[in-house]
Amino acid sequence: MVFIHDTRSALLATVDLVNTHPSTSSEGEDALTTVADLDEFLRVHPYTGGIRHDEAELAEMRDIRGRLRALWDVDRDGAVPLVNAMLDDGGALPRLVIHDDYDWHVHATSDEAPLATRILVEAAMAFVDVVRSDEYARVRLCDADDCRSVYIDMSRNGSKRYCDTGNCGNRMNVIAYRKRQADRESA
Repeated sequence: MVFIHDTRSALLATVDLVNTHPSTSSEGEDALTTVADLDEFLRVHPYTGGIRHDEAELAEMRDIRGRLRALWDVDRDGAVPLVNAMLDDGGALPRLVIHDDYDWHVHATSDEAPLATRILVEAAMAFVDVVRSDEYARVRLCDADDCRSVYIDMSRNGSKRYCDTGNCGNRMNVIAYRKRQADRESA
C-alpha cells in the first residue's frame, strides 16, 4: 500500500509507540519507562516543535498509548469516532508546512503544542487517510501465537501476517517447518 510520506511516517511511529505498551509485549513489559527511552523513540521518529525531554512529557506520551492502541480494536467505522475525538481533543487545525528535507505536508497542531498532543493528532490524521482510502483491513495484530504487537500492513498485496517487532515471521516459519519435519518422521 502506498501512503504519502507523512502518513506513512505517522503510521510507523504510531505502531512503534503502541508497541512500547505492556499490553503488546509477550512479557508484559513496558518499553517506555525513561526519558532515555523516549529520546530513542524520537531518534527513530523525529518530530519538529518543542520537546521538553522531561518526566512530565514521558508521562504524557505513556498516557496516549492506550488511545492509540484502541484503533486496533475496532473496524473502519469504529475508528471514526476515536479519530475524531483525537482531532478534537488536540484542537486540530490542519495547515500546509515545509521544513527540513520534507516537501509540503500537513501539520494539524502548532509547534508549541505538547509533544503527546502533536503525536496523537498526527496519528489521527494518518488514520484519516487509512479510513478514507478504505484500507482499514491493513490495521492488524500480529498472527504469531506468542505475540500481541500491532502493525500496519504496508505490503503491496496486503498479505503481511506478522509484525516486525520480534522476528515473528521467521520464528513462526521455523515452528511450521519443524512441525512438518516431525510429521514426516512420524508417518
